[in-house]
Amino acid sequence: MNPEKLPLQSADGAQINLDKLYQIAPSCFTEARGSDGKVRRVVNFDVLRQLLGDAAADTGEEFYQFTWPGKAEARREAARSIRKTLRPIPEDSVDWDTTQNLYIEGDNLEVLKLLQKSYMGKVKMIYIDPPYNTGKDFVYHDDFATTSADHDLAEGNTDELGNRYRRNTDSNGRFHSEWCSMIFSRLTIAHTLLADDGVIFISIDSHELINLKKICDQIFGERNFIEIFNWAKTETPENLSKKAKQIIEYVLCYQKNKDSVKFSGIKKTSVSSNGLLNQPNGVKTLVFPANKVLTSIPNQVIPAGMYGTDSYDVELLEETEVKDGLFVKPVSLRAKFKWQQEYLEEEMRNGTIIKIPTLKFSPSYEKTEYDAEVPSNLINSKVNVDTNEVAGNYQVELFGKKVFNYPKPVSLVKYLLGFRDISNDDEIIVMDFFSGSGTTAEAVMQLSLEITNKPVKYILVQLQEDLQKSLVSANTPSEKEIIQNAIDLCNENKMPCYITEVAKERIRRAGRKIKEEARLQGQNLDTGFRVFRVDESNMEDVYFQPSALSQDKLDLLLDNVKHDRTDLDLLFGAMLDWGVQLSLPMSKTTIDGCNVYTVNEGDLVACFAENITENVIAHIADQSPLRVLFRDSCFKTDADKINIFEQFKQRLGWSDEEAMKNIRVI
Repeated sequence: MNPEKLPLQSADGAQINLDKLYQIAPSCFTEARGSDGKVRRVVNFDVLRQLLGDAAADTGEEFYQFTWPGKAEARREAARSIRKTLRPIPEDSVDWDTTQNLYIEGDNLEVLKLLQKSYMGKVKMIYIDPPYNTGKDFVYHDDFATTSADHDLAEGNTDELGNRYRRNTDSNGRFHSEWCSMIFSRLTIAHTLLADDGVIFISIDSHELINLKKICDQIFGERNFIEIFNWAKTETPENLSKKAKQIIEYVLCYQKNKDSVKFSGIKKTSVSSNGLLNQPNGVKTLVFPANKVLTSIPNQVIPAGMYGTDSYDVELLEETEVKDGLFVKPVSLRAKFKWQQEYLEEEMRNGTIIKIPTLKFSPSYEKTEYDAEVPSNLINSKVNVDTNEVAGNYQVELFGKKVFNYPKPVSLVKYLLGFRDISNDDEIIVMDFFSGSGTTAEAVMQLSLEITNKPVKYILVQLQEDLQKSLVSANTPSEKEIIQNAIDLCNENKMPCYITEVAKERIRRAGRKIKEEARLQGQNLDTGFRVFRVDESNMEDVYFQPSALSQDKLDLLLDNVKHDRTDLDLLFGAMLDWGVQLSLPMSKTTIDGCNVYTVNEGDLVACFAENITENVIAHIADQSPLRVLFRDSCFKTDADKINIFEQFKQRLGWSDEEAMKNIRVI
């Protein structure tokens, strides 16, 4: 009995959907023989229609839908698996051994696919700031089957290396369609990564706001829509439009499964004063105790009677008295109060101050501490959120010059991430797969500093945008100047001229700044990140006709790992395939000259050395691993492979089924 090999490819989106459907409607599945002659599980749509009853749309029936050219292919692309991997880059990382944060370089569609197995249902919050499709910015041009590769190159859709990242001008006949396809496929996968109570925030402007709302309604469900928040992005709008100055951008918010838990905005200060009278409430009596209620009324005895304001009638039921700014007798009032007597007494026990300042007898209260209020849909300086100008000036503080065009302020992302109460969550992962300048990383670090009982982790994804190409295609002198500043920074620090390099440097500097300012409070703050980069599969693509299989080619098939791949490449590639999170701690031990890698104290133990010994097997088994990984070259013969398989069964008490599940070979 041989251990199975890992498939080493991303999750199959269609299979994920089939598995979900099988959980709720197993009776609509049957078996059929495919074109390859193999029996496979398929959906009987006649049975599914019967299960859905009148809710199933009939062929030819008119129904509401939002569609565009390329939508079907975008949906298929989201489900299509890829044979790529994420290669670790420890030399670019900060605190590689201990950090739980990830920075991933590559096409975010590919990255999302590669992360599906490890992070499905694990991400608590997503914030993204995608291209706005203004006709001047870039969009990812995915390889949907609307044009051929040659046509793409001729039209400028790809560069000479086939990179799918280009300017989407409004002269393009598929101007809106390409943007919709781009965002649709990515959000489709993002939906699978969100936890059941997870929340997504998407920054956008008016160009694609309506289309984005319709796409999100389809992917996340219209009933899971939370709000379109309006962010005041500037206090000095440009005078370019003859109709309206643009000071607002939008943030769409959806929850994967909308619940009744309140969002939290900012807290009122302790000096905030709030009235107790409320017109919609019914009339009730409240008795305020003696020597507890403050007032500005001069010393006097006040007779019972009708008082109040133009809006409210207030009846004083019994005579009361004021001395030295205090009601020295109980104050019994009958009016439309928002509180009950029991709640009033509880608040006063908790230190809430009650004031009746004038003879109108309109009480107010001041709490020592207020609960955070539900946020309004306007985000501006009143809730301590900055503008783009402040974000630009902050770059000067970090770098001495501006190096990013149009970065979002840290305060905006931090404010949004603070909407959900995460104090009781076991694991908090924040994702940004259009991470640009790295603002989300800094927002997460600041949030982690405030939540000391558990860390908040981030996963940032960004395409390796070539700054030299961006400089050539920049729209304005100001944009060119800022991009040139970024190029100069890269050259000064001997870094490749990519936006990802500048973003990583921003995160490094911001992390140091936060720790220095926080001092003792920040000494345990995780300001590091592990860097990964999308690359082709770790395995050679070997294709030979059977008649062409000479002995030397048969030898090649014994170990198809690419020659430039390291142990860490193989380990993290397997972690992706096995659904193990990339941020887990790991250690390396050398036994009889063989390196043994242990992930999270036994979640996965791997050895890729040739001719592994009995001591290596014993060391691995002693850790009671959940998963064990080898490569083909660890074994001289199939008999050696079977022998080790049997040893693990004996040492760990695994059945044949458990051993087949827990041991893999690449």
